[in-house]
Order: sequence, then C-alpha cells, then structure tokens
Amino acid sequence: MNQDDASGENDRPQSGATGPGPGDGKPRRTDEPGGGILMGRPFGVPVYVAPSWFVVAALITWVFGDQIDRVLPELGAARYLVSLFFAVAFYASVLVHELAHTIAALRFKLPVRRIQLQFFGGVSEIEKEAETPGREFVLAFVGPLLSLVLSGVFYLAMIAVEPGTVPGVLLAGLMISNLIVAAFNLLPGLPLDGGRMLRAVVWKLTGNAMSGTVAAAWIGRALAVAVLVGLPLLTRTGLLGNSTDDISGLNTLTDALLAAILAAIIWTGAGNSLRMARLREHLPELRARTLTRRAIPVEPATPLSEALRRANEAGARALVVVDGQGNPTGLVRETSIAGVPQHRRPWVAVSALTQELTDGMKVPAELTGQPLLDHLRASPATEYLVVEDTGEIYGVLSTADVEKAFVRAMARPSS
Repeated sequence: MNQDDASGENDRPQSGATGPGPGDGKPRRTDEPGGGILMGRPFGVPVYVAPSWFVVAALITWVFGDQIDRVLPELGAARYLVSLFFAVAFYASVLVHELAHTIAALRFKLPVRRIQLQFFGGVSEIEKEAETPGREFVLAFVGPLLSLVLSGVFYLAMIAVEPGTVPGVLLAGLMISNLIVAAFNLLPGLPLDGGRMLRAVVWKLTGNAMSGTVAAAWIGRALAVAVLVGLPLLTRTGLLGNSTDDISGLNTLTDALLAAILAAIIWTGAGNSLRMARLREHLPELRARTLTRRAIPVEPATPLSEALRRANEAGARALVVVDGQGNPTGLVRETSIAGVPQHRRPWVAVSALTQELTDGMKVPAELTGQPLLDHLRASPATEYLVVEDTGEIYGVLSTADVEKAFVRAMARPSS
C-alpha cells in the first residue's frame, strides 16, 4: 500500500532520537509520536517497527508453527524458531513492497516522511499527492507489482529445493503470503493500492481528482462491509481451510474478530482518504492575507490598558511591539492579555506579555494553501507576524483563525 495506508495482509522529519547514537549498529527508539523503533534509513527514509508488529510476529509464529508441525513433526519445539524466521522474512517482504512506493515517490519528487511496519503490514507516509493520474497509478501499482515479483521468485526457489524440508516449507509460505499481499492490495477500494489505481483511472476519465477519490472511497467502504460479512462465512463453510465442526467455536470467534479488524481498517482508511481529499480541495482558500488580524505597533513600555485603547480606536485585534525605529521585535499574545485582570492592566507594560519575534514567526502576506501550512508547521507558534514583501507590517495571523478556516472549509460541500 502507498501513502498513509496499511499494506500487507490487510506530515514530518524524524524528531529527537534517544538511546545509542549513530554508528553503533543498534536500533533506536525515537520521540516521534507512533514511530516505534528506528531500524534504518534506506534511500534516506526512516524505517520504523511499531510495537504492534511484535504482537503480530508472535501470532504468526504461533499459527505458522502449528502448520509446520503437521508437515515436519520431527522438528518439535524448534518449529517455532523456524516460524519466527518466517514472520521476519514476511515483514521483510512487506518492507520491499513499501520501498517500491517510496522509490517511486522520490522519483516523482514527493517527500516521504517515513515507512512504518505495524499490525497489518506497512505504511509509506508520502506527504504530498501525485500531480497527475498517471503518476498516481504508477505510485500505487508498484507495491503490488513487487509483491507479485517476490511471489514468483519464492516459487522458483521453492521448486528448486526438496519438498517437505524446512527451506521448502518456508519458501512455500513466503510465496503464498506475498501472493495474498498483492491480491489484497489490488482490491479496487481505498485505502488499498487498487483503490488508488481506481482513483487514478476515474481522475483521468473525469479530469477531477476528487471524483476519483469519492468513487474509490465508497467502493472501499463497500469492501469493508464485504470483508466483515464474507470472511467469517468463507471460513465457516471451509473455503479458507477452517474446520466446520469446531465445537468450541474458537475458530469462528477468531475469524469474526479478524474480519472486524480488517473491515475497521479499510472503512477508516477510506473515510480518511475522503476527508484528506476534501481538505486538499479547499486548501487554496487558506490565504494569509485574508486570515490576518489588523494590528497596531506599540512600544515596549506602553501600559496594556493604553495599548488596548489604541487598538479599539483603530479597530485592530492584535498588538505588535516595536523598537525606537519602528522595527517589530515581538508580539503580545492574546492568551497573555486575557490573563491580566482589568484593574491590573494600567500597571502592566506590554513588554511583560511580549513573545520575542523569530524569523519563523514572520509570514509573507502572499502565502496561501499548502505553502502557508508548511510554514506554520515548520515554526509552531500561536501568533505570527504577517509582512509585505517590503517588510512592512500587514498584521497578525493567529493559528486559532487558521483552524476555524479549516473547519469552515471542511463543512462546505465539495465542488
């Protein structure tokens, strides 16, 4: 699967790693939310293993170990060691699937935040959309294509070794699992790769990317319902290999739980894809100039009450602290003003409430859409100074106003 989707059987650089430093050959935990363990940086893209992977690895080791016991009972307890090797090799195959997406994205000059191996496969977090339907199709297709290639390679290797041996069983398992990965990801509904391919086709036919997203997202939701209902039925009838005379009902319960998890992942992913597409559609409506609050300049020693009186007279909603030459040096935060009682305001200078102005807090008035969001994300703050190309003060941009604009844009129907 490609950006922001899970692959396998089912916006940001890395921050502050802790633990052993580079060059010691040991995996490191990071402070990035949800990152997990950093395993490496192929092509400059960090690869993380989420804690949920260990749960799935243990489950695969247990289930596949029992399967091995039916073919190679002489292995005894060693079958679980072989099964653990299979779990690691399978997720290495998933990593190859994700690297295919990543390499294609980098070739199209699309930034990739990270790759993460997790509960039901992997995620390639590509931070921007492809510019054309053709690129979108290629970006989605390369993952399943690599899984099919791996399945073929494992098949050729399998027929070259003796059947009924440990290598033969491992290669057969990897061949089948990669075939399942490819087939599942080719299903034509978001968030699966097949859904992105369908999105690209509808985008090409209609000339509207949003139309493609809507079609693929709703088919994805239909797939989620089909998985929720169909998977337990298939296993109950024995078409997927489970016994139909399971008196304890354990298999039925397990199949239903697996179906519910898969359905939830697909349904949620489809909905998220639809919401993100709607957000991108409205991004051009976010303009620094139109969202900026009018501001007045005040000197540091000005009492807060006097500064607010001047702002009210001018119809301004923000205060910019300037030096003796009129150059901006800081902003008076709205939350700081609210924290000063009315009776104290004549005795509090604005300098006591000033946030020092940094280069990242200066926003060009002409910024719009994604470049505006990238600028704000790179320098987190509650208020920003909006300036003209000449350096003249235009006003103050509040992140609260940007968030409100987001909500209004998302509430409007798509075109």
